[in-house]
Amino acid sequence: MTELTPILLSALTGFVSGFLLSVPVGPVNLTIINEGARRGFKWAVLIGLGASVMDVIYCTIAFTGFSSFFGSPIVKTSMEVFSFAFMLFLGVKFLSAKTVIAPTQLGAAASRIEQRIDEKLHPHSAFMIGFARVLGNVGVLLFWIVAAAYFLSHEAYFTSYEWVEDTLAAKAAFIAGVALGANLWFCALSYGVARKRRQFSEQTLLRMERFSGICLLGIGLYDGGHIALQLARHRHGF
Repeated sequence: MTELTPILLSALTGFVSGFLLSVPVGPVNLTIINEGARRGFKWAVLIGLGASVMDVIYCTIAFTGFSSFFGSPIVKTSMEVFSFAFMLFLGVKFLSAKTVIAPTQLGAAASRIEQRIDEKLHPHSAFMIGFARVLGNVGVLLFWIVAAAYFLSHEAYFTSYEWVEDTLAAKAAFIAGVALGANLWFCALSYGVARKRRQFSEQTLLRMERFSGICLLGIGLYDGGHIALQLARHRHGF
């Protein structure tokens, strides 16, 4: 049973990550809200399914294509500092949101990329609409690259192993958890807008987004404290 613990931890970490990443208001959620209220639950769920498939592809690229790169001590240390700054950046961005925006996008350049992908693919089916929305959002790929660096290099609380062990089984469990968490959110959102639109008003979504911001800020501050403690120990030769 002990041998399964890292796998279960990886799956749970992926589930929570996939769910929390999907909650902040963005192009996929806005599309589900608009299309679900107009065309029903099935159409909205297919949009979410397409989005989660592309999300899992980005996650897989990050965890399989960059894991060896993160093995270098210098790169590992650099990514710890970067992940601390990135978590604070996203946390503040989510927490300070005043309107329903797309917080995981990276500005005008990312918006142009998404527009060009839409023009090239011309998605008409619900699945392809959701797929294209995530494909054009390069901020999602950046998030998973940072997440891979963080989870592969940080020990889980009260354990002696990382949040995601650098093994194929652990990475597969994490990716499966991401797929499950993202789809759970998209299904819940689709049901809410198709059956009871008021449950997912703009203010409700903004409150959820701000809660995600608080979680990310908490993680960022914890990492900052951990980095400061390591520096202090190094300075005093502990």
